[in-house]
Amino acid sequence: MRYDTITAPRPISTDRQIRWSAFRGWLLALLAVGLLPACSHYRLGTSGTLAFHSVYIVPVESDTQLPQVRALVGTQLRETFIRDGRVALANSATDAEATLEVRLKGYQRDASVARADDTGLARKFNVVLTAECTLRTRAGKVLFEKRQVQVQRDAYTDSGQLQSEYQTLPLLADALAKQVAHVVLDVW
Repeated sequence: MRYDTITAPRPISTDRQIRWSAFRGWLLALLAVGLLPACSHYRLGTSGTLAFHSVYIVPVESDTQLPQVRALVGTQLRETFIRDGRVALANSATDAEATLEVRLKGYQRDASVARADDTGLARKFNVVLTAECTLRTRAGKVLFEKRQVQVQRDAYTDSGQLQSEYQTLPLLADALAKQVAHVVLDVW
């Protein structure tokens, strides 16, 4: 064996590495060219147009025995529509292009977790508020009638059941208002 012809081991195929990184570059460029035009047509928000631009919210009616819930839900409904901004609120049905009627139909409380020290008493309740909504245009066309909307929240009774439900009512009203706004304003 001759020592003058011994050379250092050849590195692992640098040609293959160069070809692989070139292939990755072309693949990335092709992917970018294919995806970017697809994203250019995306629009935030809903693309549908509403049949009305102003709405009058009739004072909320209630078939439940909850005190003061009509005012609470009505206030939350108005605030939710104002925050959304897609329609204007009208002061009367004659000024509005559409009229929204909301009737609270049910309030239900189900025990979901028992207390550790007394299994006959609940520690947590699932509280459910149900409403029916009707939306009509000024011309009398019914867009939807008696559509049921239901929301649920948890009420923990650590500070007492009455206090717990009292604190949960604004959360239920807010959730219900958001669901009603979703039903009224989101066009699919």
